[in-house]
Amino acid sequence: MLRIFTDFDGPIVDVSERYYRVYEYCLKQIGTQYANQKIHFLPKEKFWLMKRDRVSEQQIGMISGLNKEQAVEFANLRKKTVHTQPYFEYDSLAPGAVEALTRLKKQNIDLAVMTMRRVSELDFAFAQHNLGRFFPENRCYCLSNDYIKTRDVDDKPLLMQRALEELPRATDTWMIGDTEADIAAAKKHGIKVIAVECGIRSRTQLESFQPDLIVKDLSAAIDVVLENSKSLALSY
Repeated sequence: MLRIFTDFDGPIVDVSERYYRVYEYCLKQIGTQYANQKIHFLPKEKFWLMKRDRVSEQQIGMISGLNKEQAVEFANLRKKTVHTQPYFEYDSLAPGAVEALTRLKKQNIDLAVMTMRRVSELDFAFAQHNLGRFFPENRCYCLSNDYIKTRDVDDKPLLMQRALEELPRATDTWMIGDTEADIAAAKKHGIKVIAVECGIRSRTQLESFQPDLIVKDLSAAIDVVLENSKSLALSY
C-alpha cells in the first residue's frame, strides 16, 4: 500500500493573504502609539518574500518603522492574532491543489493530512473549501483544541509518530510539506520527504533542511511519488 502524508497550509492552502492582513492589523495597532511616528506598510510581495526567507517578526516590524520595543509588541500581537478569526477567512486554495487531491482520490493511495492546525481550525478550512471529502476523520492528524504548542519541529514529529502507530503498515510512505517541521517529522521516522516551493519557505531555506526533493507544488510532488511507485512496482 502506498501512503502519502501531506501538510495542509502550503501544499493545499495559500496562507499568504491571511499573514499579510495580520501584518497590516498589527502594524496599525502598534505603530499609532506616537503621533509623529512614521510607519510604512511593506507591499505584500516584499512581506511574503521576507516571511519565506524566515526574517523574524521583530525585524519585519522594525523595517516597517517600529522601534525595538514596539517590534517586540508587534511580534507578540502577531502571534496571538494570526491563528484567529476573522483572519482564517483570507486563506485560499493553492493553485492546482484540488485537482491534485482529486487525482489521488481516484487511485488506490492512502492519503492523510498532517498539520499543526488545531481541530477547529482544520474543520473551518474543510468547510470553507469543501476539502473534507478528501480526508476521512481517521486520516486527519492535527492538534487538539487545547494542545499547548512548543515548536513545530518538535510537535510535528510527535504527530507523525502517532499516525504511524495508529495506521496500518504501508509498503511505501511519503511526506509532502513546505517547512522544516515537515522535513524533520519525516526524517525522524525514516520517511521520504518532498518539499514544495508554493508555501512559507523559499527554496534556499528548504535546501538547508535537506529534503529528498524540492518541487514546485503538490501536483508536481504527486507526479514524483506516482512515478517512483510505478518504477518500484516494475522492479518486482
